[in-house]
Formats: sequence, C-alpha cells, structure tokens
Amino acid sequence: MNLAELIKHLPDATLETPALSDALNQAVATEVTSDSRQVKPGSIFVALGGSRSDGHQFLDSAASQGAALLVIETQRRKTLKLPVNVPVIAVKNTYKALAELASVLHGYPGKQMRLVGVTGTNGKTTVTHLIEQMLADQGHKVGLIGTLGRKSTQKTSYDSTGHTTPMATELQEILQEMREEGDQFVVMEVSSHALEQHRVHGCDFEVAVLTNITQDHLDYHKTMEHYWQAKALLFKGLDAGSGKKRAAVINLDSDYAQEFVDATSKDVQLYTYAIHSPKANVRIANPNYSIAGSSFTVITPAGESEVKLKLGGQFSVYNALAAIAAGLALGLSLADVVKSIERVPGIRGRFEVVSEKPYVLVDYAHTPDGLENILNAARAVTPKSGRLIAVFGCGGDRDATKRPKMGRIAEQLADLLVITSDNPRSEDPQQIITDVISGIQRFDSARMVVEADRKQAIHQAIDMAQPEDIIVVAGKGHEDYQILADRTIHFDDKEVVQEYVKQKRELSSV
Repeated sequence: MNLAELIKHLPDATLETPALSDALNQAVATEVTSDSRQVKPGSIFVALGGSRSDGHQFLDSAASQGAALLVIETQRRKTLKLPVNVPVIAVKNTYKALAELASVLHGYPGKQMRLVGVTGTNGKTTVTHLIEQMLADQGHKVGLIGTLGRKSTQKTSYDSTGHTTPMATELQEILQEMREEGDQFVVMEVSSHALEQHRVHGCDFEVAVLTNITQDHLDYHKTMEHYWQAKALLFKGLDAGSGKKRAAVINLDSDYAQEFVDATSKDVQLYTYAIHSPKANVRIANPNYSIAGSSFTVITPAGESEVKLKLGGQFSVYNALAAIAAGLALGLSLADVVKSIERVPGIRGRFEVVSEKPYVLVDYAHTPDGLENILNAARAVTPKSGRLIAVFGCGGDRDATKRPKMGRIAEQLADLLVITSDNPRSEDPQQIITDVISGIQRFDSARMVVEADRKQAIHQAIDMAQPEDIIVVAGKGHEDYQILADRTIHFDDKEVVQEYVKQKRELSSV
C-alpha cells in the first residue's frame, strides 16, 4: 500500500512537508515502528512521547536510515526541526496512529477473529486461561496473550512478549500470525497501560471482562481516578453499533463497579457476577475452601450447577465466576462451562502448591489487594495447629505508596513475616524494605525477619516452618528472573523452594 492510501486511515493527519507530497504517491510502506533503531528503507517511523524517552528526538536518525514517512504529534510541531528529505505528517495522538497503521498493514487481524479482553488489577491471567479452556474444549482454536506470554493453538508453550499486553506493532503482528495459524478466538489480558496507550486500537472485542480494581500502577497513572478510567476504556470501546453481539462482564463486588456499568453502552449485553452482591446475575451459594481447591453452587440466568475447582481461595472463585459469565456471554452452555473450569489443574504462579509438609504456596500477589487475598485464602486452609508464614517484598521503580500498606496487611494476616526483595530494579533493596516496615505498627523480632537476599529469605521461612504450617511466597509467581540495578538474573521462587526442600530431606535421611 502506498503512503498516500495509508495516510487516509488517519483522518486527522496533516502533511507538514508539502514540498514532498509527490513522494507519498510513489513510496510503498513495508512496516511501521516506533523504535528508530529498527528503521529500514520503506519503514514508517512513529514518534511516541514518553517520560523516559521521546521518539521525536530520533527523527533525523530515522530519516538517515531510510524511513519513508515520519509521524509526529501535532502539539510538538512548532518545537521541532524536521528533516527536509522525508515526508512528515502530524497527528493528534501518535500512539493511536501507530496502532491504526499497524492494524492496516497487517490486514486488520483484530477485526477478523473473536476477541475476549480481560482487564483488572488481579486475576487476569487465571480468567483468560479458564476462558481458553472452555473454548478449546468446544473444539475452537484459541490464541492466548497475557502476562505469561503468547500462545496459539498450534503451540504448547509460551513465547515471551515482554508486556502483559504487547505494544501495538507487536500485538498486530501476533494477531496476524494467530489468524494465519487458524485461531478463531483470541483471549487477551488488557492492561491499563495498553488501554491508555491505544495498544489495542484496531481490536474489536466481543466480550470485555472486569476482574477488580484495587491500587496498582500509580507510578504511571498517578491517581486511582485515572487508573480506573484507563481500564474503563475497554468497556467504552465495545462496538455494539456494528450490529454484532457484544457483552460486558463486571464484578459487582469490586470498587468502581458502577462506573464500569455506566461506561458500558446500553446496547451491550451486561453480565454481572459477585460473591456478596445479591443483585449480580451470576453468584454463588455454599462455598467451601481447601488447600486442594474450592467448591460452590453457581447460580446463573442459565440455571444452577455445583462447581468443584482445583484452584484454591476465594479469589479463585471470583475468577471462576468471571469466566463462567464470559462463557455464557459467548454462547456456551452452563454445563460445558462448568465441566471445563473444573478440569483446569492450576495456573503457574497463582496459588500454586510447590511443596508439602509444610505446604509452600507461590503466588504472583504484588499489590496490597493481591497480598490480602492470598493471605486470607491461605489462612482459611491453615490447620488450627499451624501457622501462616508470609515471604514478600515490593518492586523497585514502582508505586512506593503500596509498600507500607503491604507491610501492614502482612502484619495483620500472617503469624510470621519474612520481608525481602522482589525486583528492586534501580532502587536500594534496603530502602524498599524500610518503606515496607514503615507500615508495620509494631515490629516484633520474634515474628518478623528481614532478609534482603530473596533466596536466603525463602530458606529461612522453610527452616522456621513446622509440618502443619503454610508458607506463602508472594510477589513473583511465574517469573523466572529477578531484576537488579545492574543486571537481570535467573530466579524462580518455585525452583528455590523445591531445591531447598529436597536438600533438607536428603540431609535428614543421612
């Protein structure tokens, strides 16, 4: 497609280099990128603004590498000296323009498959996997995109994407590949960053799911108001005007639930779920929790059913309800939906039992709400004679206001605390730990240990534990790395636990 035709898909674009207008009809675009280092002859370079790096600083570099077109922000035009040998267009939002161009160049893959988007602070990974299982069990080919990476029907393992929701150019490429591999559905975790940055522009979602809204990413969004509004863009974007069936699935027990209901068009079919709210049309009765899983009766507009999950904790029941509602919205029967979610053995790094006697659970909980959920879930299945031990830290270069809150939650809910590092990144691990401790009302050395080395912290927790205790190692879950100031190292909580438990058992048998 030549540039002149391609630019027509950006209705607010203005040509800033009119002397080069003829070049637009002659040049053919081969790709679009926001990374000047990836520019090749025929590339469209889109300059994205950012707090750490501003693409407008690399216009000359992109031009010298053979870019066929440069795209800039309209508001930046007066501050820039533009290259004289490459056509330049200005648009209001370059993030949105990048996504639109990527979608066009890849043949609109996000409009040619049935897409399910799941957003929320916690639970996205589990919910997407449950929905994937439902659809696959009905013989559908399903692609999955999220925190664990991307996986199509033809692949049994994940390919890393680097982001929960990939950048627009990578996302459209992935969707094109999934379409070519025969996927009919794509179930996708949609982050607040992705929505704010228009990464999913060009994706026509059939069903949007909200898990919950609690504090996270305030280093980026600054306020909870901006955070939930970013999430709500997924629901505002449901296009029922196209004549296609669209549905929204919303957790009525979550903060801001009504705001999400209000953000959803009246033409969109609304499914609500809850454990506590009697107004929800998907709800439960008779819940029961154990270390091996959860059971309950689900009550839906399609009838009632007994459910026996292999996933533990009340938060897992919320995730199951979200998936059940999404399955019904997609036209699946209640019996088929329940049968599928009962088959799921567990999700990597989500309430994952990695050792027994004592039981050790690894979980991705890295927010105040996530930590509270996992500790409450673990407490509910801790024997009366046992203790609950929490190993946790907080990430560096992220929302620091979470740290004292997580310290306070752990103090209230766990019997023993081991405070350690998560991914410190460029921050001093000791300072992060100090921030965590500032939320603890009474530091008691008899029940609280500080150990910045995460491996040693896990070892100490295991050494302290008795057979009836339960240890929760929180914060990293599925991650197999740790990000330090000067490098990233291999680090897997599950491996650390299992290797140390094996070592202790071998020594005790000698």
